[in-house]
Amino acid sequence: MANINAGPFTTRPEIEGTFGVCATTHWIATAVGMSILEKGGNAFDAGIAAAFTLQVVEPHLCGPGGDVPVIVYDTKKGAPEVICGQGPAPAGATIAHYRGHLGLDIVPGTGLLAACIPGTFETYMMILRDYGTMRLRDVLEPSLGYARGGHPIVERACATIATVKQLFTEHWPTSAAVYLPGGKVPAPGTLFRNTAHAETYQRILKEAEAGGGSREAEIERARKAWSHGFVAEEIDRFCRTNEIMDVSGRRHKGVLTAADMAGWQPTIEAPVSLDYHGYTLLKPGPWTQGPVMLQQLAILKGYDLDKLDPTSADFVHLWIEAAKLAYADREAFYGDPKFADVPMETLLSERYNSDRRRLIGQYASMEQRPGVIEGYDGKVIVKSTADRREAVSAAGAGEPTVGAMGQVKGDTVHIDIIDQAGNMFTATPSGGWLQSSPVIPALGWPLGSRAQMFWLEEGLPGTLVPGKRPRSTLSVGMALKEGKPYMVWGTPGGDQQDQWSAQFFLRHLHAGMSMQEAIDAPAWHIEHFPASFWPRAARPGVVVVESRLPAATIKELERRGHKVEVGPDWSEGRLTAASQVGPRRRAAANPRGMQGYAAGR
Repeated sequence: MANINAGPFTTRPEIEGTFGVCATTHWIATAVGMSILEKGGNAFDAGIAAAFTLQVVEPHLCGPGGDVPVIVYDTKKGAPEVICGQGPAPAGATIAHYRGHLGLDIVPGTGLLAACIPGTFETYMMILRDYGTMRLRDVLEPSLGYARGGHPIVERACATIATVKQLFTEHWPTSAAVYLPGGKVPAPGTLFRNTAHAETYQRILKEAEAGGGSREAEIERARKAWSHGFVAEEIDRFCRTNEIMDVSGRRHKGVLTAADMAGWQPTIEAPVSLDYHGYTLLKPGPWTQGPVMLQQLAILKGYDLDKLDPTSADFVHLWIEAAKLAYADREAFYGDPKFADVPMETLLSERYNSDRRRLIGQYASMEQRPGVIEGYDGKVIVKSTADRREAVSAAGAGEPTVGAMGQVKGDTVHIDIIDQAGNMFTATPSGGWLQSSPVIPALGWPLGSRAQMFWLEEGLPGTLVPGKRPRSTLSVGMALKEGKPYMVWGTPGGDQQDQWSAQFFLRHLHAGMSMQEAIDAPAWHIEHFPASFWPRAARPGVVVVESRLPAATIKELERRGHKVEVGPDWSEGRLTAASQVGPRRRAAANPRGMQGYAAGR
């Protein structure tokens, strides 16, 4: 296998030690997570502290009003668990209201109508209570300090604010008040504060500590303040009393209520798994796109990838065509299993995938080809609004590429932590970013926009139904090696998450690359399938590659019929990863965007 990094060279060292490691998409969050480990906290304490910090330092990528999937491995339990922090659609989010009353044919990608029940806080409280060791103050105070005292705002956040400046000034004044201090876009590196955000969490902390008692009692009072108290009340009031301009070009009130908030809690479930060359790969269920990575690998099982250079046209072509088939199945079959019968066992079976891999030919397919499964329609909705998608389709290193009305195609942050005891935490917090909807002034942050991933057509796995989880793009990954917990990893990037994650793992396994080498290697993504984000368009045959991919590979892909778009050198993926073997702990982080960092000792 050719080593694509001459020397070999990596952009930064792969962190190694025995005490513990932490890798996130922002250096401050990594430092916060590591500081919690140093203070005696475990991986779960550190993960929650890092997650709260990311809400502050990457507000264009996540926020308190968003959602999160988590995979944990608790050495005391001895089994990996998925924690669903994806809030469902509110009771008032119905097709009759959106299509019948409002005349919409697609859920807007911004504004109040796209809001699901915020899932992050309740999820973090559950993890802290059931898996952590520290008190709420211990994990919350670092983020409060940065929200109140300021943090050096990153360039991508400033660029996002600049893009939506007119939207804020003309239509979302509450957002302008927070993100346009003095009426101006903040300059990269300047100290940025969000005092209302800090005050919200400070009030929750005050109410949590008011009654004394155990840390569990504090956490329960914090939960009540969120879902049954002032936070839920302020969300309810804002949605009822404000008509907000969204990407549809019209103003709409929200449908999220305090009753919705009070009626939801995160859940724990078993991961979906696939055995692959001595590894067991774990993903959340089909309420995320996570299993689509497993489907890619299930198809590629039939090829000897050890003999292929991961930058060669043969390798890239095989991966592209396998990804097209897997993502077609995502569109046809995935949805909330509580509402839709998802044939997951069939989709990951060898018999099914042996038939699927026979569809891969020498040339690029331009078709959407979901599998044929008895008893299932397998319908894929394809919108040909490529011109509308172009507004948000530029390369962005996994950052949200934002349109003037706040619409995005990719987003998110990521966290991977392993402590000395071997506890593992991996999470992809997302949603509630600054461009999703207006800031609720009493809280300091906006709601999310995950409901845009529902369809307003009846009878689909992804059809909008109250209480149903949208099939999100959010994904986390864990790998067992010979049955033992080995690695956690993930990436921001919307529909690209399980593309870049699959490439990372294939390079690590088949090319023998370290985690850092596999992250640094040239990457790519396809836009062949219907996008999860508004306006849900597909770009058949399109593959976007980093210019570091060999010119001969690009030329050969074009000869095979792929529509290749060449992006900047370092424009694809924002992965972080952590692993353990015996007492050794390792971590790696993405250099793209100059934000991600790994630490450990």
